[in-house]
This record gives sequence, structure tokens and C-alpha cells, in this order.
Amino acid sequence: MPNRARNGTLSSTVLQSQNGGEKNGDVKADDGRQPGKWGRAWEVDLLGAVCVLLLLTTTPLMVLYFFVACSHFECSLSTPLLQFYNGKMTVMDFWEKAPFLTINAFKIIIPWYAFQVFLYYLPDACGYILPSYRGGRCRGTITPSGIQMFYHINGLQAWIISNTLWFANAFYFHWFSPTIIFDNWGSMLWLANIIGNVVAIYAIVKAWFFPTSAADCVFSGNILYDYVMGTEFNPRFGKWFDFKLFFNGRPGICAWTLINLSYAAKQYELYGHVTNSMMIVNILHAIYVVDFFWNEAWYLNTIDIHHDHFGWMLAWGDNVWLPWMYTLQGLYLVYHPVELSVWYASSLLVLGLLGYYIFRATNCQKDHFRNTSGDCKIWGAKPKVIECSYYAADGEKRQSKLLLSGWWGIARHMNYTGDLMQALACCLTGGFTHIFPYFYIIYMTILLVNRCYRDEHRCSMKYGLDWKRYTSIVQHRIIPGIF
Repeated sequence: MPNRARNGTLSSTVLQSQNGGEKNGDVKADDGRQPGKWGRAWEVDLLGAVCVLLLLTTTPLMVLYFFVACSHFECSLSTPLLQFYNGKMTVMDFWEKAPFLTINAFKIIIPWYAFQVFLYYLPDACGYILPSYRGGRCRGTITPSGIQMFYHINGLQAWIISNTLWFANAFYFHWFSPTIIFDNWGSMLWLANIIGNVVAIYAIVKAWFFPTSAADCVFSGNILYDYVMGTEFNPRFGKWFDFKLFFNGRPGICAWTLINLSYAAKQYELYGHVTNSMMIVNILHAIYVVDFFWNEAWYLNTIDIHHDHFGWMLAWGDNVWLPWMYTLQGLYLVYHPVELSVWYASSLLVLGLLGYYIFRATNCQKDHFRNTSGDCKIWGAKPKVIECSYYAADGEKRQSKLLLSGWWGIARHMNYTGDLMQALACCLTGGFTHIFPYFYIIYMTILLVNRCYRDEHRCSMKYGLDWKRYTSIVQHRIIPGIF
């Protein structure tokens, strides 16, 4: 599944020597430190094969189940299961409630993808208009084989154009109904599934026969695992069309705000007004999306780009899981409009904005620390650090600094803390009668805790005893004083 793309790794709080750049290797230090392989397995055991098989089969069914539960069972996740258990409904009965693929889905999704590809290639203008925005040609990661990657960053521009045209249509041109996404959401689900699988199949075939960089391909010997987790590190069309950057950032995230706007439009059509709960969901999700695109160049330093290979998990996840499952709160509010008290609505908005502030402030401290080589002030004082070392793949010992000040001194992943606060605020807009709108916070908690352990395992392998020193000082991972 796609990660919440804006989340960086804890190891990003490390200030590394300028000799930098690890490659996957087998170099070990005397105290057990090693560069460690990352992103996917090099060899697959039976458990790993079973896990990817379950992922491949259960997650598409889960998306379909959630959609049918909301559209036919009043967003109750338990009612279909109870009817199955009591013999009141069979699998075929449930299947008959599933949406059908229609021509309208093609008329919506195919032009949308084509439009996003067109916007992807446009020269970036936001960098000229907004001085603090970083767009255009940006330097990215160095791949395990040593290739320096460059990217064309213009996501903010694509988002602005897409949303401007949406509002222009809704209030002036009237080419299509603002509820078009909600009205065709089920049939679009089928086409999105097809696209996600076609992209994943193309990615593995490309890795076999015409990879962008053969040296950056990893084959485990298990075709199912390679298909799901990815084989090629940075598949590309030509010089600039990067599969990871495009599918992670567009078209799913670019459509996120449009999906929520369509939900709001449907709520207005059905009830004559838009609830304050729907407004809060739209506001907080829009902040997330704009933040992602404003910091798209920074996204090049995240796990998604640095370590993950491109396979079904990203291809299908970005095309299906992200747009359908991350927007469940808005979908729920169409069927169950919730009007919150002024006090409660204000509290949720404050919680979401505070979560965003913690997330952004945490990452800004990290970036400031790295960009100034540690010669800066954090919260008005010179930052406290742990001087540490690690062994690169070439066997040379290099120096680093682990940040102990600011938010990074409170918990090792305070950016995750802020992210979860914002997610919780969105889910709480749905009230307390159904668990349906809370899927997002449940999933995000599992995702970020898992990512936390993965990143810390890598740091432990890399820094050895220095990492133990760090964790003895900053003792909690995500929730200060608790976890």
C-alpha cells in the first residue's frame, strides 16, 4: 500500500558526512553495524510468499467490501458479515450488489490520467511566482548502483490547475456535474483496479526485458513476491517520466481534494447544505495535499523514493487504495451527514491543525539541522547531538550526528505523532455510531508503527552501540511518555 508519502524516515534526522551515499553491501563493523538492505527482501521464505499472496488477494476485496457496505448497508461493516453468518445472504447475493464497469468510468478516468500526464510535462511556473517554492529540475536519490537521479517537480502547479478547472466548471462552464465522482465511484473502482494491475504487470515485464537500470533491479526468485513488492528500483519512460513520482503523487493525490469536493457537492444536492463535519474533512485533507505538493522536492528524500521498488503494492495502491480508502470519511458523511456543535467542530479543527503544525515543525527542524550542517539553533539553543559513526558499503568508516533537540528530543517520530493527530481529527467528524469512518486512523496507526519499527531496525543495524545511546536518551517512539 502507498505510504503517506510526506513522512520521512527517522534516519533523516541524521547529519551524515559529505562522503555520503550507501550502497547495498555486506560490510560489517566489529560491533555488528552493517549498511543493511532495505525496501524489499532479497530472498523470500514461505512466510513472505504467503504474506504477499494475502496482500494481493485481500486488499482489493476489502476496498470492494467497504464500498458495498456503505452504498447498500448504510456504512455498516458488521451487517454484511452477520447476514453471511446467519445465512440471510450468500456470496452471490453480495456480488450482485457490487458496482459494474460502465462507459462513464472510461470517460472520466482515461481523460483524467491523460490530463495529469500532460501537466506532468509542463514547465513549472510556481517556482517563479512563489520564491520559497522549490520546483523544476531537482536532484534526487543516488540509487544502490550509484546512479544520480533527477526529477521534474511541478506537482503544485498540476494541483492548482486541476482544482481551478474544477471550480470553473462547477460555477461557470457546467460541462459536468460536481457530483460526477460520487455518482460514478463504483464503476470507477473497477477501472482503477484494471489500471493498477496493468501498470504493475508492465513494471515487472519492463524489469525483465528493458529496465531503466539493470543494476538497480532485484529478483528474489519468487515471481509473486517480485510482482507485488517490485523489481525495478526506478522505472522510467525516457529521461523524466518517473513511475514512482507520477503514481505516488499523481493522479491519486491530485484527485484527493476533488473527490472530497464531489462528496460535499453530493451532500448539498441531497440535503440542501454542507455540514460542518464535511467542511472540516475537506479543509484538513486539502492542507495535507497542498503540503505534499509544496514539499514535493522534499518527498524525494522519503522511504518511497529512497528504498521502495516499484511493483503492484505501489502501482495498485496509488491507483486504488489511496483514492478509495483515504477518503472514506467524506463518503460516510454523504450517507450519514453529521452536524457538529460549534465547540466540538472547533476542537476537531484545532486538533487537526495542531497535528499538522507538529508534523511540519518536526520536519522543518530536521531539514534546518541538515541544511546548516548542525550549525543552527533549535528552540533558541544550539542543538544537542550524539556523535556517531557508520560503515558504508565500501568499507570506510564515516561520521554522523543524531539530533536530540526540539521535537526530535521528545520522541523519535514526532512527525508521525502529528500525522496521527490530523488523521484522528478527520475520523472524529463521523461521530460515534459507526466504525466505518475510523478505518483511516486504524490503518494509519498500523502503517506508521510498522514503518517506525522498520526504520529503527535499519538504524540499529547501521549505528550499533551509538543507536543504543540515542534510544536511551530519547526513549519513546511516537507518543511521548507512552510509546
